[in-house]
Amino acid sequence: MAETLIKIDLNKSPKEHDNIHNRWHPDVPMVATVKPGADFIIECMDWTGGQIGNNDSAEDVRDVDLTKVHYLSGPVAVEGAEPGDLMVVDILDIGAFADQMWGFNGVFAKENGGGFLTEHYPEARKTIWDFNGIYTKSRHIPGVEFIGLMHPGLIGCLPSQELLNEWNSREQALIDTDPDRVPGLANPPYAPTAHVGRATGDAANKIAAEGARTVPPREHGGNCDIKDLTKGSRVFFPVYVKGGGLSMGDLHFSQGDGEITFCGAIEMAGWIHIRVNLIKDGVKKYGVKNPIFQPSDLAPSYKKHLIFEGISVDENGKQHYLDAHVAYRQACLNAIEYLKKFGYSGAQAYSILGTAPVQGHISGIVDVPNVCATVWIPTEIFDFDIQPNAEGPKIMVSGDEVPTAKWNK
Repeated sequence: MAETLIKIDLNKSPKEHDNIHNRWHPDVPMVATVKPGADFIIECMDWTGGQIGNNDSAEDVRDVDLTKVHYLSGPVAVEGAEPGDLMVVDILDIGAFADQMWGFNGVFAKENGGGFLTEHYPEARKTIWDFNGIYTKSRHIPGVEFIGLMHPGLIGCLPSQELLNEWNSREQALIDTDPDRVPGLANPPYAPTAHVGRATGDAANKIAAEGARTVPPREHGGNCDIKDLTKGSRVFFPVYVKGGGLSMGDLHFSQGDGEITFCGAIEMAGWIHIRVNLIKDGVKKYGVKNPIFQPSDLAPSYKKHLIFEGISVDENGKQHYLDAHVAYRQACLNAIEYLKKFGYSGAQAYSILGTAPVQGHISGIVDVPNVCATVWIPTEIFDFDIQPNAEGPKIMVSGDEVPTAKWNK
């Protein structure tokens, strides 16, 4: 049985744990050291550190403090890891805690982070999903049950000071182009809510002042939200500091490509079993700038899909030049409009796209002026037929059962 290297007590707050952190910085102290070839289990809080409850109110999603996330377990050092190496991480297994077999999906209020479709769904919303083995369903979205593809939404190695400075500089320059935008263009360092693990004194203050927020993916990996990184997958991470400093969290039971609701997967607390190895000087040998991901052979065997197309023309009819963001948004909006014909509210359909094993593709990106983006919805996840037919769609579910909370601050 593999050793549990990092243990989490869900009855305690994140601040009571010194084996987690919520900022990226080269000076975050390692909490454990392992040899190449070691395998071990790491326990993780949900990404909010327990801010979201299993209830029928969206007020906790509305009021979530996004300066505190993500809570990452680690960092773990690998003996012999040096800058320029590649750390090889095999995901051997992953699961929810036996006494917490549920997860949540949320849409943040526009004023507090928003989401991919925030102009259409500006209010905070939440759905709760119960786990039954490999399956999940929600009391807030009738008529849907699917197989989860559990994975870590966030995993990566500590940055060097040079790389951290680059992140902070370029992201601040972006913020400066529109500093009052809602939601903001990026999230700069914010010391008051930094959790710096085992750092103390001046080192703790330095991490809090400079530490990069964990929301976006970057060159080291981070919050990539790749749904196919389930058990059986492998990742090659560039190493920037001695020991590497591997950290992870933001575990998902299931997610659609793009994690479009932002809190867009089925978020859960749980554990992950991994193995680590090194490729010495691997960054130079393979010309690596960002991590390389090798997905698992395991995947739900859904074979029938409806595919919805979007192009680089926004909902106001404005033409954009090869804009994949606009095209994918339109594909999602088209899919939502279709699902509404069966009785789902827009919010329910939006949550389905964020949580089910929906595929997203850039199907064409060379034909000016339009990108063709597609969203692939597996039809077998529904307990009724959603295929088009001559008789037209029938209302199969009723109403909006998604808890909603208006912004009132």
